[in-house]
Amino acid sequence: MRIQLQIDHAVSNRNGKIWLLWSNEITGNIQKNSEQHITGEFKHTDLADKFMVSFIYAKCKEHMRRPLWDRLLHSASRDIPWCTIGDFNVITNMEEKIGGMPYNMNKSLEFISVIEACGMIDLGYTGLPYTWCNQRNAYASVWKKLDRSMVNDKWLETMPQTTIEHLSSVGFDHSPLLLEMVRKNDDHIKYFQFLHCWVDNDSFMETVQNCWERESQVTPCGNFIRK
Repeated sequence: MRIQLQIDHAVSNRNGKIWLLWSNEITGNIQKNSEQHITGEFKHTDLADKFMVSFIYAKCKEHMRRPLWDRLLHSASRDIPWCTIGDFNVITNMEEKIGGMPYNMNKSLEFISVIEACGMIDLGYTGLPYTWCNQRNAYASVWKKLDRSMVNDKWLETMPQTTIEHLSSVGFDHSPLLLEMVRKNDDHIKYFQFLHCWVDNDSFMETVQNCWERESQVTPCGNFIRK
């Protein structure tokens, strides 16, 4: 497949669930290759610093994902820009699922705790809100946001304009994720996520108060970050 696509380098994990291909613009050093992830340290010709990426394909059953969580906790100790991306096979809140039986948030608590312990920040997305569908008829269809990308503070310092787009799924039950990395350029305008004109709106304080008082079924730290 690497030869057919005319890609310079390729590696797959032990069960063939994850394929990683990259060109000569990137120097790659695979550090961990397991059934649920490939983690590597990479260097791009346009970037001064190395960065680490973990490509994820998590198991469906909760107890089988624990080795992956342990590995992510281990990787979090590295002082390097770090990105995780892929199919985590678990959601983080009730809004990330529609259809089917009511979701039990207890199934997500371990994953949420790992996110907090690793200091990871969800990059958000543009496009459709759900990345997986069981592909059944309208009355039996279930949609979930199982795929995501999260980064640490070091990544945001180096590439703060990184974006994720949920592309349309064609012939597959998952939507592809398009991650675009943009290096930091101090000559560009630095955007801050607050506009002073907001305070002039009559509903400003009421909106802030309503958001701050809203509760969700996550850990206290996760609830704070969401607010």
